[in-house]
Amino acid sequence: MSTLAGRAGTALLVVDVQVDVVAGAHDRDGVVARIASLVDRARREGCPVVWVRHSDEELVTGSEGWNIVDGLTPTPEEPVVDKRFGDAFEETDLGNVLDGLGASRLVVCGAQTEWCIRSTLHGAVARGYDAVLVSDAHTTADATHEGVDLPAAAVIALTNRYWGWHSVPGRSTGAEPAAAVALTD
Repeated sequence: MSTLAGRAGTALLVVDVQVDVVAGAHDRDGVVARIASLVDRARREGCPVVWVRHSDEELVTGSEGWNIVDGLTPTPEEPVVDKRFGDAFEETDLGNVLDGLGASRLVVCGAQTEWCIRSTLHGAVARGYDAVLVSDAHTTADATHEGVDLPAAAVIALTNRYWGWHSVPGRSTGAEPAAAVALTD
């Protein structure tokens, strides 16, 4: 279990489900619907929801494309963490937010699979968190640039397999579908 002392809670981490980030994503509408269902369930079950929002030179803070997609709306009580790097912990207050929530286990969903999702999962376990990837609630676009030609479905499947088998001493990891993932202890 988590190596973070004095914490036992779970938080749902919704990463970068922003208009431009998921515009060309694989199964975009299905993934957004499953995330919306997870968010609703988390709220009903008392599991904190933490939103992460990316910005950079192409995804400008305050632009239409930077906004979280329609159908997913943080409540005023839910933290929104703005980031500039793939790992949502880097140069953000995410660690402090999770500390305040008493969270030691993260349920991670969102976009983009091979960039921010994977970086955040690794960042979480490196910092002592347990981290579960929601296998049917993360997405990306086809990787067809710079000599790479991978369909999004292959990237998603490989990441699910990889994270499902990933192990770290003293922490738990795994990949589970939205319908099966536990949001409370």
